[in-house]
Amino acid sequence: MIINGEGHIMGRLASVVSQKLLEGEKVVVLNAEKIMITGSKEWTYNKYKQRVDRASISNPRDMGPKYPRRPDDIFRRTVRGMLPYKKSKGREAFKGFKAFVGIPREFNEVELDQIPEAQFENIKKGIELGEISKLLGAKF
Repeated sequence: MIINGEGHIMGRLASVVSQKLLEGEKVVVLNAEKIMITGSKEWTYNKYKQRVDRASISNPRDMGPKYPRRPDDIFRRTVRGMLPYKKSKGREAFKGFKAFVGIPREFNEVELDQIPEAQFENIKKGIELGEISKLLGAKF
């Protein structure tokens, strides 16, 4: 299954993707930078900035846990959080998942799926995942 992430809500899309992965499907999400996060820009930025900064707060010498800044990696981490990743079933399911910024050449001619229950419609506040990544310092 190849999904175009543009115009989808991140949490809803991640839950659908994780269900498909647990059913044994391979899932690819394109345009990860255009996935929407609901809520105000300030709240969303503060939430992700706190996660990124957590590494230096907890132990300055150890520098962990790591939290991604790139939009495709943030989405991968969100999907991983919805899988039983510490069990072999979840780990195997996660291996069948890929996320990309933009559309790579190998997917140019492929028909992309939309997830209707995850569409960003009639919601007043929201920000793109790519914009949050740029605020966190990602270069993509």
